Amino acid sequence: MDNRSQDSRETAVDPDAQIFVISVAAELAGMHAQTLRNYDRLGLVIPHRTTGGGRRYSPRDVAMLREVQRLSQDEGVNLAGIKRIIELTNQVEALQHRVREMADEIARMHSGLRGDLVPVPRSTALVVWKPKHQRER
Repeated sequence: MDNRSQDSRETAVDPDAQIFVISVAAELAGMHAQTLRNYDRLGLVIPHRTTGGGRRYSPRDVAMLREVQRLSQDEGVNLAGIKRIIELTNQVEALQHRVREMADEIARMHSGLRGDLVPVPRSTALVVWKPKHQRER
């Protein structure tokens, strides 16, 4: 396999690779480049910027542009509503990521417990037993 085919495969796999100039992203999303500029200005889809200020869109950005178009044209959602949907979706994704991190941390904690310690579910009553000679003190 030559380097070109390997590089193109890696680029296709990375949904965050900033690879499309605005004209290509617009064509892939089925929109006019000016629409992409407007969406950028409104904060709906914010592309990466080159040092010269040019916009670079990722495959993920193009998918988001298509979703914005679908919500607007097929669902009748206005741009302010779409922006809020995007914000809430991002918030949910961040929270889901945090839940996965916490679940992993809990799993690591449980795997590190000594054999004589057992996690007790909240619904289970816990009775502490003391030998008779300790109760009389």
